[in-house]
Amino acid sequence: MVKTKRIYEQPDPNDGYRVLVERLWPRGISKQRAALDLWLKEIAPSTELRTWFGHDPAKWKEFRKLYKDELDENKDAVEILRKLTQKGNVSLIYAARDTEHNAAVVLKEYLERFD
Repeated sequence: MVKTKRIYEQPDPNDGYRVLVERLWPRGISKQRAALDLWLKEIAPSTELRTWFGHDPAKWKEFRKLYKDELDENKDAVEILRKLTQKGNVSLIYAARDTEHNAAVVLKEYLERFD
């Protein structure tokens, strides 16, 4: 099972394997508090796409399409996550305040296509 979770929430044993899916380290979070199993920077949207999107809900539909296009080209990083999801629960950890319009949500949808 794939879940999404903000890094600012308390880690929980039910999170399973915790993977940070951000290109930049989240502000104000120590590595100990993050309790991550993996930081997979390579799976995050490109800097150009992230900057263009700027968490603007008006750009959400186009962002989803463009990020999925990037994921199609990012086979190695996607394969890492696919293998992890086959072993058990995986939580895609993100930093965005918006819980509905962020890259982890798109990544979760993308990974669920393989189930």
